[in-house]
Amino acid sequence: MKPNTHIPIEFTINGKKVSLEVEADETALKLIRDRLLLKGTKEGCGIGECGACTIVVDGKSANACLMLAAQIHGREILTVEGLEADGDLDPLQKSFADHHAVQCGFCTPGFLMSSYALLKENPHPDRREIVDAISGNLCRCTGYQQIVDAVEDGAKRLRKEKSK
Repeated sequence: MKPNTHIPIEFTINGKKVSLEVEADETALKLIRDRLLLKGTKEGCGIGECGACTIVVDGKSANACLMLAAQIHGREILTVEGLEADGDLDPLQKSFADHHAVQCGFCTPGFLMSSYALLKENPHPDRREIVDAISGNLCRCTGYQQIVDAVEDGAKRLRKEKSK
């Protein structure tokens, strides 16, 4: 007989409080994609190497494939779906579009979330800091220059928006 492995957790995701039970071995990625149906968080490698599953946990970027769902108990989670507000793209998302930093698009949510976490912590990053922040994200289409340009411009847009 299998012991009860259901763990009750409560957390906030994209501004909404959630209470549910998770399996002891369930990853945050599986919870987010399969149970909460937030499909922007992707599974690429499943071992924390590609960054496609990047989410923001309590303001820091994290690989959802490496986190157990139980580890998000009591935490604030942000996925790419949480960036837009009232149907409008976040300035960082607009910058990615304007700079053609989206090619096939598979990696884009992970890059956005890593960049978002950087800009929340450091609204004035230099190019080296941007490169360091996205170093855990892989783009198979080699769009890195456009991505770095988009993050740099996104930082300016966010600062401008805050000053209003």
